[in-house]
Amino acid sequence: MDDKNIERGFAILQQMTGGRAEEVEARWKALHPDLARLIVGFVAGEMWTRPHLDLRTRSLITVAAMTALGRPNALELNIRMALNNGATREEIGEVILHMAAYAGFPAAWEGMIIANKVFQEHPS
Repeated sequence: MDDKNIERGFAILQQMTGGRAEEVEARWKALHPDLARLIVGFVAGEMWTRPHLDLRTRSLITVAAMTALGRPNALELNIRMALNNGATREEIGEVILHMAAYAGFPAAWEGMIIANKVFQEHPS
């Protein structure tokens, strides 16, 4: 993994987490250092910094994917980042509701539970 990707990934993660990148990265490192390195370097450093889609759009896509896949930890983090990237609560709710037709009502239900938790904690 290129150090430039890790630096770029950490910077974008810092922006998207509202300055909490070290905390988020530490949770991944506690599980496995290579997991943290791959997420910061590849996912954040390469995928989230690509051109053609803005961060808000990428966030909404990721919220949809994590809802459909039933990934509650990733969904919670990505809802928080979506809010930091300019998505509204209404847009996030609509994306999760839309997943009911494609991923099933249980996925949308679980997604809404997580979204409501984040919305209660997030000042906006």
